[in-house]
Amino acid sequence: MNTTIDTTEMMGFEVAFEGKYCKVSNNPSKKIIICELLADYVPIEDFKIAFGKIGELVKNGSYQKFIFDKRALRAFHQPTMEWYFLEWKKEMLGYGLNQHRKILPAEKWFEKMVQIAKEQIMKNNPDNIIDQLDIVYCDSIEEAIGR
Repeated sequence: MNTTIDTTEMMGFEVAFEGKYCKVSNNPSKKIIICELLADYVPIEDFKIAFGKIGELVKNGSYQKFIFDKRALRAFHQPTMEWYFLEWKKEMLGYGLNQHRKILPAEKWFEKMVQIAKEQIMKNNPDNIIDQLDIVYCDSIEEAIGR
């Protein structure tokens, strides 16, 4: 039994949709959306489709916080991160989604890859929106909800 699912359900979250690659839950009163990746790799087109659906939730609600649980990942894909960071986050900021909580896989190499990619994105895209976002790395969904 996955205790994360039980905890989020007990905290008033409902599953908005679930697929091969992710499970998305939301709680409109808390203004939070949670995306839990379910696979060790998500092809970019499938990622974009899932995040398009998440974007529809954001557009139709008044969400402020997005929790992205990437603990299942075992592969890092730079073009996906660039699209997520430069396009999706920027569009969602326009709808009020400015708090991002991230939960990374435990492997230190993954964290290092994220750091390197983020630095590269910021260097190559000086007009990025990072200064407008509240980004915090957390160890669990429960921690991310509280922060």
